[in-house]
Amino acid sequence: MIRHSILAAGLILGLLTEVSAQQKVGYVDTDYILDRMPEYEGIQQKLSAISVEWKQQLDKLDAEIEQLKADFRAKKVLYTEKQKEGKQQKIAAKVKDRQQYMQQKFGSEGAYFKKQKELLKPIQRTVFDAVNAVADRGNFDFVFDRAENTGLLYGNDEFNLNEEVLQEIGITLKE
Repeated sequence: MIRHSILAAGLILGLLTEVSAQQKVGYVDTDYILDRMPEYEGIQQKLSAISVEWKQQLDKLDAEIEQLKADFRAKKVLYTEKQKEGKQQKIAAKVKDRQQYMQQKFGSEGAYFKKQKELLKPIQRTVFDAVNAVADRGNFDFVFDRAENTGLLYGNDEFNLNEEVLQEIGITLKE
């Protein structure tokens, strides 16, 4: 698996070297750009506020589960088998409720990621439009994203378009 990844990375770098000799290539780091956009910080704060509220609810459910478990352990010897089974089912139901809440709020299709996508869409459009404008103006054939979870392994600073994209958006950095 690692050998395939290294081979693929080598092939990509080889192709990029070949392409860059014939065509103009640049890159941006969208994480870098987003971190410098004031509206992105506002979005992060909104998402943080939402997640804090939901995490508090999860903490409350955790406390309820722990209380049920502690009560069960403390009184286990006093319960009949039927009562024990009922208490264990109640604990299991509360654990299931917590899991469902967690999935509903933070799962891959959960409310947090839907809200994140909704809030980020306009800012992503702004960055995309700015990258396109810079690429068109500079006659770039390819512009890659060097953000944390993308595939660009190396980029010469000569081809870094971050500052131009930020200027296109209207953000000037202090030296």
